[in-house]
Order: sequence, then C-alpha cells, then structure tokens
Amino acid sequence: MSGPTSTGTTTITSIDVHAEGEAGRILLGAHLLVRGSTWPERMRWCETQLDWLRRLLLREPRGHPSMCAVLVLPPLDPTADVGIIILEQGGFRPMSGSNTMCAITALLETGSLPVTEPETVVRIDTAVGPVEATARVEGGRVRWVRVRNVPSFALALETKIVVPEYGTVAADVAFGGQFYVQARAADMGVALGPDHAPAIARAGTALLAAAREQVPVVHPEQPEIDEISLVMLHGPADSPDISGRNSVVLPAGRITLDDPASWRGTLDRSPCGTGTSARMAALHARGELGLRVPFIHQGVLGTTFRGMLHERTTVGGHEAVVPSIQGRAWITGYVQHVLQADDPFPTGLTVGDIWSTVRD
Repeated sequence: MSGPTSTGTTTITSIDVHAEGEAGRILLGAHLLVRGSTWPERMRWCETQLDWLRRLLLREPRGHPSMCAVLVLPPLDPTADVGIIILEQGGFRPMSGSNTMCAITALLETGSLPVTEPETVVRIDTAVGPVEATARVEGGRVRWVRVRNVPSFALALETKIVVPEYGTVAADVAFGGQFYVQARAADMGVALGPDHAPAIARAGTALLAAAREQVPVVHPEQPEIDEISLVMLHGPADSPDISGRNSVVLPAGRITLDDPASWRGTLDRSPCGTGTSARMAALHARGELGLRVPFIHQGVLGTTFRGMLHERTTVGGHEAVVPSIQGRAWITGYVQHVLQADDPFPTGLTVGDIWSTVRD
C-alpha cells in the first residue's frame, strides 16, 4: 500500500465495526506505513506522512463525518499484545474507548489474536500509556469489552469560557485519554436527544473553538498532547437506571471561533469512552462520584457504556483516577477500499452541506 500520488491502484483493507452505534474502521495491514521507535515519533509520522490515509478513509465517498478508524500496530511495550493509533476527523488521536472496543472485537472475532473463552485479556500499547481490555467471548463472539483506561484527571472545574452567541459558560476541562471540554447542555441553551442534534452540534463546536483559544492545556507527562480534542455537552438522567446523558460532538473539519459557518460537526453515536472517562474524573474531583460505583452513561441513541473508577493515582502532580468503560461492538463488514490513480479526489472530499466550510 502506498500513498495517493503513486501510479496504479491503491487497495486498503478494513474490518468495519460499530460500538454501541459509533463506526470504527479497523486497519490491520497499514502498520507497515508507520515509522518511529517512540510513540511521539509514531504520532508525528502519522500527522506528517499519513494524513492522506486519514482523509481518504474518513471523508466521502468512503467515509462520513462521524467515521473513525484505528491503525493496529506492533506494540513498543514488550509486555503488550498490540498498539493502536486512532484516526478521527480532527486528526490522529492517542486513545478512544469506542474505537478500542471496535478494534478488540475485530481482532478476536477474526482470529487475529488468540482467544480464550469465556474471557480474553488484551494488553494495548497507546501513545498515552498502557490500556487493558477484557473481552467476554462466547461461541467465538465478543459479547462485551471492558477497557481499563489510562489515568484520567480534571484539569479545570467550572472555568469560565466566553462563547460568541452563547455567552459565558462554566465548563470543566478533563483528560480521559484525550482532553475534553465539558459543559451542561442547558447552559448552552440546548436540549439533549437526537431531535436536537443540529443545535447540539453547533453549540458544541462553538464551545470547543472557544475553549481551544481560551484554555491552554498540556499533559503533565506527555507535553506533545497539548490540545482540547473534543467537546461534551451533558445533562441529568431521564430514568432511574441511567447515571447521566451526554453528546460528544466530532468537528466536521477545521473550526475557528471567528467563523460561525465552521461550527459544524456530528454527534458521537456511542456514549463515548474517553469522554465518559473524563466525565467521571471531573465528577470525582467534585466529590460527586466515588470509587467502584457504577456510572451508566447514555449517548444520543439511548445506548450506554458502563463506567467505573477503580483507584486513585497521580499524573504529574495531578490527582487522577483509573477508570474503565464497558460496551459492545459488532462487525458490520469486511471492506476493500480502492483508490485509482486518476481519481479526482485522492484524499476524499467534503461539501459544505454537512462538513465544515473551513478546509483543513
């Protein structure tokens, strides 16, 4: 497999999966494209040399605004079974809960990793540290995946962010494998639920653009992680068996605070794994969620992830917690994506009806 500027035909094979509704495209054969003997080197290589691959697979005509993908790589940690890098519309990311569930389901159900029933443990090497996934396997099918995530922590609570058209909003900034800005949906003037998706997407991307300008972030142990990746709008539960509801917004291109036309995105179809981890970390920092208390987080489709905080720790002087998130994923297809040399859109395409009008 080579880049889009080569002659002839490029063929990319994926296993397509969804985790509680969120689509993940698992790339088992793309590991030969990645270079680097450290995780920062691998991430920089992807950002500078493989962005064509990310755009090709996630944009139209092969993808859509809420599509994600996973590069499955050999681990750098000798104790791990695999390494992963996440491809999102906003770039290459070090970790994703739903995409990890997708990857583990694909690897186990295709026999790419050895399977032990009733439970298989897979150790995963990521750019933010080791992650452990436990899969319940019955008759060769993965019934659920529980991901013990990297330590998560709140960076700022109730910080004031000025959002044009929406006013000043109190938001939390927390890390759960990626940095999130999180605010109450009601404070942004929107209601949760699929009927309100356009308003949620616009308000969320506006808040994200504002937070990126007004709230500097840097991971205390990994300084190359220095951007708020995503935004979560959350609200109270609407039934006694749910702990809370949320919508995470995935930007559909580059967003800028001074261009409201760029405030476009799609909602994470799952309850969001790293977002749930960050949300639990913020709740714990507030004294509102204890250790070993189930946290049932509901996404836009009504599907849920079961979260839990297992222990306290520290990350670079920050008080942190070790979370897990559990959900289920389903394989939806085995796909060969073809790029021909004379294709006029070698890195995919976007149109302003559903994508941001600001090109990245």
